[in-house]
Amino acid sequence: MARQLVECVPNFSEGRDAAVIKQITDAIESVDGVNLLDVDPGVATNRTVVTMVGEPEPVIEAAVRAARVAKQLIDMAKHTGEHPRFGAMDVCPLVPVSNITMDETVAWAHKLGKRLGDEVGISGYFYEHAAKIDERRNLAVCREGEYEALPARLAQAKWKPDFGPGRFDSAWGVTAVGARNFLVAYNVNLNTTSVRRANAIAYDVREKGRVKTDDGTPDGKPLIDDNGKKLWQPGSLKCVKGIGWFIEEYGVAQISMNLTDITVTPVHIAFDEVVARAEARGIRVTGSELVGLIPLAAMLDAGRHYLRKQRRSLGVSDAEIIKIAVKSMGLDELAPFHPAKKIIEYAMEAGAGRKLVDMTVAGFTHETASESKAPGGGSVSAAIGAFGAALATMVANLSSHKRGWDERWEEFSDWAVKGKLCHDELLRLVDEDTDAFNRIVAAWGMPASTDTEKAAKKQATQDATKDAIQAPMRVMEVSLRSMEVARAMAEIGLKASASDAGVAALAARSAVMGAFLNVKINAGGIDDKVWIDDVLERGATMQEQAITAEREILEIVEATL
Repeated sequence: MARQLVECVPNFSEGRDAAVIKQITDAIESVDGVNLLDVDPGVATNRTVVTMVGEPEPVIEAAVRAARVAKQLIDMAKHTGEHPRFGAMDVCPLVPVSNITMDETVAWAHKLGKRLGDEVGISGYFYEHAAKIDERRNLAVCREGEYEALPARLAQAKWKPDFGPGRFDSAWGVTAVGARNFLVAYNVNLNTTSVRRANAIAYDVREKGRVKTDDGTPDGKPLIDDNGKKLWQPGSLKCVKGIGWFIEEYGVAQISMNLTDITVTPVHIAFDEVVARAEARGIRVTGSELVGLIPLAAMLDAGRHYLRKQRRSLGVSDAEIIKIAVKSMGLDELAPFHPAKKIIEYAMEAGAGRKLVDMTVAGFTHETASESKAPGGGSVSAAIGAFGAALATMVANLSSHKRGWDERWEEFSDWAVKGKLCHDELLRLVDEDTDAFNRIVAAWGMPASTDTEKAAKKQATQDATKDAIQAPMRVMEVSLRSMEVARAMAEIGLKASASDAGVAALAARSAVMGAFLNVKINAGGIDDKVWIDDVLERGATMQEQAITAEREILEIVEATL
C-alpha cells in the first residue's frame, strides 16, 4: 500500500535567536521517518516557518516534541514582531500531500491538538478544515486581537479553547492547529518605505478588500448596512489574504500575502496583479519572496505564463522554466532562490538516494559497464528513447525561435511540449526499469521455509516480474509516441536540423526494439498466460509500427539532405 504523506508547517514566534530555533528543529529531526524540508526564520517578523513531511504518526510526534521544546524556550510576554501572532507555536497546520484525504488529515489534526493539550499543557483552537466550530474556520478570526487580547477572549465562553487547559498562559499564549490545502506564503517587494501605501495595495488585491466609505477614501465615513455592520468592497483576487508592512532588515515595504488556494489564484497571477495595482499608485514592484516551500507545478505554471508573454516555446527543460519564473517575479532579489530547497518535490528528493538519471553521461556509461546487473538493457533503452525524444524537441524549439517564423512560435511550441513530455517520462523510466529489476531480486531473496512463506515469495515474484515487464512496455509506448514529433519536425521543422529529426527516429526505434527484448526475456516467468500473451501481441504491434515510422521519417529526411 502506498505511503500516506502529510506536510506539517508549524510557525514559531522566534526568528532571531538561532540557538532557540536549532533546539526546536533538533527535536523534529530526532523523529525517524520525518523529513525536515525547510527552516525559514525572519528577523523583522520574529517568526520561523518550519516545513516537514512524513507519514502522519511520526509527523505528529515531531510536532509534539517541537512544541515541548518551544514551551521551554519561548516567552510570548517578551515577543514583538511584524507578523500577527498569538502563541509561541502560533499555528501548526497539516496538509495532505499524497495518498491521504482531507478528512483523514482532519482526524490527525484533532489527534495532534489532543496530544498538545494532554502532554504539553497547551491550549488552542482548531481552524480551517479541522474547525469544530464554524466561526473558527478562519485563522484571522481565531487570532483577532492577537496575543494581547487573549486574557479577555479566554474569559468568554464562546472562545473557550478546543483543546488544552483553557486558561491564559502568559509565556505560551495559544496555538491554532489546522488541516488545510497547500498554502503559499508570498511577499511582494515595493520601492517604498510607506506601510500606508503598501496597505492600500494589499486592500486592492486581497479578497476581503477594504471598508466602503461615503467619499471613497480611507478617511471617509464607513458605510453601514441595515444590521449596523460595515460594508466591504472586495479586492480583486480570490483566496488571497494580505497586509502591508515594513521590513527593516531589507529597508522596504512589502505586500505580505497568503495564497490559500493556488488553483484559484496562482503565484504569478498574484504577482502580476500587485504590479498593476502598484503602478496605478505610482509605486514599482522590485521583486518578491517565497516564505517556506512551493509545489513544483506552481513554479512551472508561472514559468510557462511568462514564456507565453515572451512568445517563446514552452517545451524547454523544467530548470529553464523555473529560472524564467524566478527572474520574472524577482524571487531572487532579497536572497538566492535555490529550487532544491524551495520546491517541495525537489526538497523531498534530496534525501532519496542516488538516481541513475542524475549521473553524468560518463558515470552512467561506466555504471552500465560494471559488474552490477543493473542498469541493464531496459534502462539503456529508456535512455536511448529519452535522447531521441529530446532531439525531436530540440528541432521544435529551434523552429519556434527562428527569425521570420514568429507567427508560428505556438505551433512549434506545442510540438516541443509533446516531445518534452516524452523525454521527461523516459528519463523517469530509466530508474523505474532498474528499480523493477531490483524488486525481482528482492523477491528471490524472500524466505521459503514454510508453505505460507513459499506462497508469499511466489506472489511477490510474480508481481515484481509484471512490474519488470510493464516498465519496458511503457518505454515502447512513449518512444513510439515521440516519433510523431520526429516526423513532424522532419516535415515542417528547420531544414538545417533535418538530420537531427532523423537521428531522433533512429533512437526511438532502437528504444522500442530494445525495450521489447526486455519484455520478452521476462515473459517466461509469468504464470498468467492470458495476460502475457496480450502483452506480447501489443509489443509486437508497437515494434512493427516503430520500424515503419523510422523508415518513413528517414525517407523524408533523405529527401531534404
